[in-house]
Amino acid sequence: MPNPALLSVPTARRILAYDRAVFGRFERRIRRLPRRAAFANREIGHHSYFGTLVHILHVHEAWLTYVVPGRVRDLVKAETSGERNPKDWASYDPYAKKVWDGVAEFGSTLTDRELRRVVRAPWMAGRYTVADAVLQSTIEEAHHLGEIIGGLWQEDRESPDMTWIEVGREIGAGSARARRRR
Repeated sequence: MPNPALLSVPTARRILAYDRAVFGRFERRIRRLPRRAAFANREIGHHSYFGTLVHILHVHEAWLTYVVPGRVRDLVKAETSGERNPKDWASYDPYAKKVWDGVAEFGSTLTDRELRRVVRAPWMAGRYTVADAVLQSTIEEAHHLGEIIGGLWQEDRESPDMTWIEVGREIGAGSARARRRR
């Protein structure tokens, strides 16, 4: 089993904040495209830019709001719901809010003990921890954002910056502004 000490609670929370911030950059970029460009089949992992964003939400939701809390049976039911399969921005928005609210709730309750707890997903063999679930969802997000970047490059379109340091500065600046307001 991987070493669960790889992540501390503050590091896991920082990673989750990065995931949300960088996803938001790509979501805003895709929303600014003409509808046809956002929904066109690009032959990337989840076909369109829109479909790839939805898949990234699925990954975070599945791991952090279903697998980690032990609600895998509920996930099976949710997979067939229309809510989890948005077809346009109007149905996407409430789904994305639900996912990110769930991820935020997960992050707010994290403990070192929780990060070390073993979890199981029916689609993934082996033993792994909550810390592994955080890293799995993060790395999968990065992989799929890379697909979007490649698609944008092929169209001579600029992609958002996704570097840990730049996005981290944005997150830190937001935290500093929030502290000054208090």
